[in-house]
Amino acid sequence: MALKDILDLIDVEIDRLQQAKAVLSSVTAPVVPTTAPAKGRPKKSADAAPPPEPAKKKRNLSPEGRARIAEAVKRRWAAQKA
Repeated sequence: MALKDILDLIDVEIDRLQQAKAVLSSVTAPVVPTTAPAKGRPKKSADAAPPPEPAKKKRNLSPEGRARIAEAVKRRWAAQKA
């Protein structure tokens, strides 16, 4: 093959690659974000909110138990005074 034939083949290949580049660049334009991402914790959304936990049952103290605790506290105070 002569040097001229090789150069012609290279020119044909360059033209083909440039056409392919033009097609690809028009189809897939680079995605550039329009704004910078927000800093900090993302805001709460209604979809992401966890279901509310059931309220804990309030514990009641019987009058007898309350009297026992009061008597124990009185004994403790008396022991500290002595």
